[in-house]
Amino acid sequence: MAALSSQFADLVEIKKQLTVIIALCRERGLMHSVKWASELAFALDPLPMNELPPPPPFTEEDAQDLDAYSLAKSFFDLKEYDRAAYFLRGCRSQKAYFLYMYSRYLSGEKKKDDETVDSLGPLEKGQVKNESLRELRVELSKKHKARELDGFGLYLYGVVLRKLDLLKEAIDVFVEATHCLPLHWGAWLELCNLVENKEMLKSMSFPDTWMKDFFLAHIYTEMQMIEEALQKYQSLINVGFSKSTYIISQIAVAYHNIRDIDKALSMFNELREQDPYRIENMDTFSNLLYVRTMKPELSYLAHNLCDIDKYRVETCCVIGNYYSLRSQHEKAALYFQRALKLNPRCLGAWTLMGHEYMEMKNTSAAIQAYRHAIEVNKRDYRAWYGLGQTYEILKMPFYCLYYYRRAHQLRPNDSRMLVALGECYEKLNQLVEATKCYWRAYSVGDVERMALVKLAKLHEQLNESDHPAQCYVIYIKEIFECGELMEQVELSTAFRYLGQYYFKNKQYDDASICAQRCCNYNDAREEGKSLLRQISQVRGQGETSSSDLSLPFIFGPLSAKNTPVRRMSPLNLSSVTP
Repeated sequence: MAALSSQFADLVEIKKQLTVIIALCRERGLMHSVKWASELAFALDPLPMNELPPPPPFTEEDAQDLDAYSLAKSFFDLKEYDRAAYFLRGCRSQKAYFLYMYSRYLSGEKKKDDETVDSLGPLEKGQVKNESLRELRVELSKKHKARELDGFGLYLYGVVLRKLDLLKEAIDVFVEATHCLPLHWGAWLELCNLVENKEMLKSMSFPDTWMKDFFLAHIYTEMQMIEEALQKYQSLINVGFSKSTYIISQIAVAYHNIRDIDKALSMFNELREQDPYRIENMDTFSNLLYVRTMKPELSYLAHNLCDIDKYRVETCCVIGNYYSLRSQHEKAALYFQRALKLNPRCLGAWTLMGHEYMEMKNTSAAIQAYRHAIEVNKRDYRAWYGLGQTYEILKMPFYCLYYYRRAHQLRPNDSRMLVALGECYEKLNQLVEATKCYWRAYSVGDVERMALVKLAKLHEQLNESDHPAQCYVIYIKEIFECGELMEQVELSTAFRYLGQYYFKNKQYDDASICAQRCCNYNDAREEGKSLLRQISQVRGQGETSSSDLSLPFIFGPLSAKNTPVRRMSPLNLSSVTP
């Protein structure tokens, strides 16, 4: 189990710290951090009255700014950001200064979003900027150099730098913010979006606090390190956070990311029981229902969320998935556009809208949507994969190779990425690389059970008779073992090839069994009958099959002893993907 901070031994102290940070964030209008900390605090036992922490310290500057702060905070809560900033001019307390700068920042963001919605379609590359960012950066930079920013001020400075695409400086400031104020989840969350790989994560210095474990679990989920993430979350449950809806939702998302659909659905159903009016993460839940083609459940979820709040981003995405499942792609795209009007940085909506435009054969719009998704989050493998598919339709193999490689880098053990890469290499006539991809896809667990068939056909093109036979035997063995009804075309292809292969190698018993199987499939029936006649003719001339090469696997359970795999040389392939 993943090791956690020793501070988890004192849950009472953690509850006190959460209570304090909730009050501090609420005073500054950081409501997402308030919600996160409150969900964690709710999962812990309540504190007795005599153990409640004292209110935050109140300085002389706070007293001087109290009236202006109270008035401005009321305007801020009503989203009158310019009005709030006006009345906070000249305030000197840390709390009032943060609210002054934050109001100016949010005012610029609100104006930018309004202008984007009014003047641009959701697929156009908007050039609208937050005009206040540069001024805020100059002022905050002076304060930063003078070391006059507290943890909240550092967080806001980091957000401004990130918005200006000064990512390296932003990362340094966010790390500084976590050291200055470790309990503020907002700074940790911003870092999650900026850390690009494991090496960068290892090179960063974080404070030794229990918050670090929540951060690591979250970023492991984002970076597709699902096993490590699940270990972290299980450890957090074991130390006392078993009632945390945040952790349950994160575990559900982690299972969704590794396509363990049954466990993910189970966790989301548990989450809905504990928090029936929750909207957050329900778009991910709807993705799972969509994949499983669970129309009644998806319809119920869409109506339920619509009753709760029809103008939430997640609600629009769920309704979009519902219409997509009903093949009403125009309506689905319309709801994803609504989601983007509500939040232009909604990653899921951009990706899903790209999928809908692909269904409508609008490749240029799909490309734009996927590119927007990548701008929001470069770690979204679905957007990279979608771009690869789009350029594959446009018959631009070098482009799709690039995007499939990026998707594969994010999901190295996802067989779908590897099969797509293999097909791309095959079109570029780079057959060695294609072979490696197909074999690797089979090795990591072929989700669609197509890698072996494609590998066999590739070896057929290379005139290597033994390797295709080996691939087809393994393929048939696995299909019969799992009991799945696969595409008859692929099974008939496998039996057809094996019948001819064994006939050429004078293994007439095995060839006869394969020929009989061919007769079960319409597309291979005539070839099967023809092969049976050839076998009868050869046997009539006195030729006999090799006595030690029987093939009973077609009619009974398969094992390593009764398949011809042992008679063929192993594939001489590296499992390292190109």
